[in-house]
Amino acid sequence: MKTITADELKARLDAGEAVNLLDVREDYERAEYNIGGTHIPLGKVQTMQTEDIDAWKDEEVVVYCRSGNRSGMAAMFLEQSGFTNVINLTGGMLTWRDKFDKK
Repeated sequence: MKTITADELKARLDAGEAVNLLDVREDYERAEYNIGGTHIPLGKVQTMQTEDIDAWKDEEVVVYCRSGNRSGMAAMFLEQSGFTNVINLTGGMLTWRDKFDKK
């Protein structure tokens, strides 16, 4: 499985690059903090309810969650269902917030 660090993703977003982001956290986690991206909780990914992102099957998809564990599972499910370029954000939103959201 391919991975991307928070620093690498932030640099790409800051450069204006269009990145397909998939947030697989639960609703309450997303409500607390999010960086955008399409929201499909892991449970829906596991049951292949991915119609909202099916157009991304041949494009790069960066998957993220709270810590990187659920997004890793989601990435495997997506790969098994035909997505060809899935990347897991290592450390998830915990690392992202620690690095870039210091208040």
